[in-house]
Amino acid sequence: MPSSTTLIFMVIFCLESLAAMLQNGFVITVLGREWVRCQALSAGDMIVTSLAVSRFCLHGMGILNNFLASFKSCFHIGYLNIFWNFFNSLSVWLTSWLAVFYCVKISSFSHPVFFWLKWRISRLVPRLLVGSLIICGLTSSFFAIELAVDLEMINSQNPQGNCTAAPAVLTFSRHYFSSNVGFMWLIPFLLFLVSTFLLMFSLCRHMGQMRNGRPGPGDPSIQAHSMALKSLAFFFIIYMAYFLSLIISAMKITTIQSHWYWVREVLTYASIYLHSLILVLSSSKLRKALKTKFSDLCAATS
Repeated sequence: MPSSTTLIFMVIFCLESLAAMLQNGFVITVLGREWVRCQALSAGDMIVTSLAVSRFCLHGMGILNNFLASFKSCFHIGYLNIFWNFFNSLSVWLTSWLAVFYCVKISSFSHPVFFWLKWRISRLVPRLLVGSLIICGLTSSFFAIELAVDLEMINSQNPQGNCTAAPAVLTFSRHYFSSNVGFMWLIPFLLFLVSTFLLMFSLCRHMGQMRNGRPGPGDPSIQAHSMALKSLAFFFIIYMAYFLSLIISAMKITTIQSHWYWVREVLTYASIYLHSLILVLSSSKLRKALKTKFSDLCAATS
């Protein structure tokens, strides 16, 4: 029986995951309706919609994953984890492509590479999305092969099939998975890091130029750029926390019975929720749809 502290964090985890699924479902509904109505989506909205779909599935798989693990289900140890890894990797890649897209579109660098990217980025987005699906599918396939090999080795060493593994098997699995993690998460993380720093540098430089040309802290353009910088800094901190929690999860420091495991899960999925919330609030289209939805709810209750 889990302790009271563990149960509290389990409840918080469920509530924030359900809230995140509602949030991402809202994004999918709004942008999906626009796609049906206009038969097209802008490049940025395509990435945001794909990210919302991947995170909706990620939160759902997170709930199933953790609670099947709590009941020590061998099905959890097997193939359900593959889907979680797929949607998690896809979410990481799409977050990075969104950072790259905003960096290319907003930054004011005069290098020829940036001019070329500004002209081509919208056409490249569908290919980037398909490429992300292929990469995540391949890495999930490698992870599935690893799980199949591990289960076969476990069954060969333990005829009772009680899902315990010898230390050598666990060591092999951990080393193999670490190399997999390096490909799944490190490359998109570096893309996100470089894109965010370049965008912040460009905004700082542009804000300095505006202050020299039009001094005054109350200038609307300077205030808008200052707000964008604060959002980017908060955005960066959230993503860093998410990435560190993924690394800790891959190292398997805590067990499912420990309340620290659920603390880590709460923080991990909270960072995803906050990142999606920033995307909703920073989009005028989604903000308008959210206000309309709240107005309809208030009118219905009054």
